[in-house]
Amino acid sequence: MAGEHKKLMEWIGWTIRTVFAYVVNLTAWDVVGYVGQLFFLSRFIVQWIVTERKRKSTIPVAFWYLSLVGTIILLTYSIHLRNPIFILGFSLNMVIYLRNLYFIHLRPGQAR
Repeated sequence: MAGEHKKLMEWIGWTIRTVFAYVVNLTAWDVVGYVGQLFFLSRFIVQWIVTERKRKSTIPVAFWYLSLVGTIILLTYSIHLRNPIFILGFSLNMVIYLRNLYFIHLRPGQAR
């Protein structure tokens, strides 16, 4: 039992040291990437909450704005990384989100 406890404590210590080393070594660009991902996560959380409240599948306008902001941030991050695959993907996403917002604001009663 004492040996298992020692192994567990060693593993916990290693995990804490590893996480701390990673967090300390984050660059500003890493933070930009994580913030973009947080916007994408938040859009799904918003959609989930609204759907639960209405008791039917719903995509609120906030979903599209969060998608757009997340895409702009991650497109910026992808350009910094010079990753053409992600640059293309986020560029296309941005067009779709802008188009949806255009239709929402062009015909407010119909798009919701």
